[in-house]
Amino acid sequence: MVLFYRWFTNIFYPFLVIFIFIRKILNKEDKLRYKEKIFSSHFNVPINQKKKLIWFHAASIGELKSIFPILEELNNKDYEFLITTVTLSSGNLAKEELKRFKNISHRYFPIDADFLIERFLMTWKPYVIFLVDSEIWPNLILNAKKLKIPVALINARLTKKSFHRWLIMPNFAKEIFSKLNLCLTSNFETKDFLSKLNAPNILYTGNIKLISSKHTDFENNLNEDFLSNNRFWIAASTHKDEETLCLQTHLEVKKKFKDIKTIIAPRHIERVNDIKLICDKFHLNSVVVNKNQVMDIKSEVFIINFYGGLNHFFKYAKSIFLGKSTLKKFEKSGGQNPIDAARFGCKIYHGPFVYNFEEIYELFKKNEISKKIEDFYELSSFLISDLKEKRKETKNFKFLDDLGKKTLDETMINIKKFLMYEIQ
Repeated sequence: MVLFYRWFTNIFYPFLVIFIFIRKILNKEDKLRYKEKIFSSHFNVPINQKKKLIWFHAASIGELKSIFPILEELNNKDYEFLITTVTLSSGNLAKEELKRFKNISHRYFPIDADFLIERFLMTWKPYVIFLVDSEIWPNLILNAKKLKIPVALINARLTKKSFHRWLIMPNFAKEIFSKLNLCLTSNFETKDFLSKLNAPNILYTGNIKLISSKHTDFENNLNEDFLSNNRFWIAASTHKDEETLCLQTHLEVKKKFKDIKTIIAPRHIERVNDIKLICDKFHLNSVVVNKNQVMDIKSEVFIINFYGGLNHFFKYAKSIFLGKSTLKKFEKSGGQNPIDAARFGCKIYHGPFVYNFEEIYELFKKNEISKKIEDFYELSSFLISDLKEKRKETKNFKFLDDLGKKTLDETMINIKKFLMYEIQ
């Protein structure tokens, strides 16, 4: 099966190249850097490779943000870092957030064709590889093993659906997972699944998305006065068709509070103009807000057109709605990370489909941080109750800090052992 997979990915490579080109035309890939995914001539490896290179692969925004605290702990003069991601949005976030590190390179992850991955490894020459969450790429793992590069899976997360998918080809799955060197799991269910797939050195260390980054930059917040003095709520990480619910909510809340402001931060900012058109249909005065732009008091709906700045808004917000949670198509893939908003004392609302963060939402529900809503009537009712006072009273959810610190400590102990080759 391994030989078939390698053969299949090599044969299918030309079609994947065409697929990436089509995505580029549809503005779903970086217009300049998309070739990093498909051509070895665009790997752009720095000339100086005197230091040990640690490679982290994090598919999307959530996974990328989750490793920032680990990078802060590991970052020293002894290492260089390579961060790879898959999505356009994560690449845009990396461009902004990784500026504060002087020894980190970001690239887009090449497609998992055998010859391309082998060339990537031979060119970059990583000392170790960390795969984040559920990023299991067979050719990467097999070629790393051949080249004697240790591979760890951190914040490992396998759902029942993905576990049973792997069991369709049990021998192939066990051969791949057995070649990992270390598995740090985010939950006990994944620990059990990995054990059944013959993965070695499996340890439960907790969900690294609970860890708080030491770096919280609130400088140059041009909208501090606006956020301090206006009544507003945030709809964050919304997906197509969820903005309609948000605008219907806005209109309901407006019946109670004429001065209400709604801030929409879509998951994919290339949709901002589409969202503005929806606002126009509702006859709402809206504006697209770019980075470092002052928010206009005359508008009532603000559509955020940049990545990496949500904490600026969470700091002043009382109430947050998190998207990718209300549409039936997200029943088995829904939910966005609510942890950052919770750290700032925000009350969090979400739809019924939060499959990706079920454990965290259960924890938040018990601590009265989050509530499930079914429609815009219910959401607007909660918001009206929350927004009776303009300024928010920040809650200190100390248990989050305690859980995050415990998770970071246990994760770093095992990562440092792994880097010293004490766990192999």
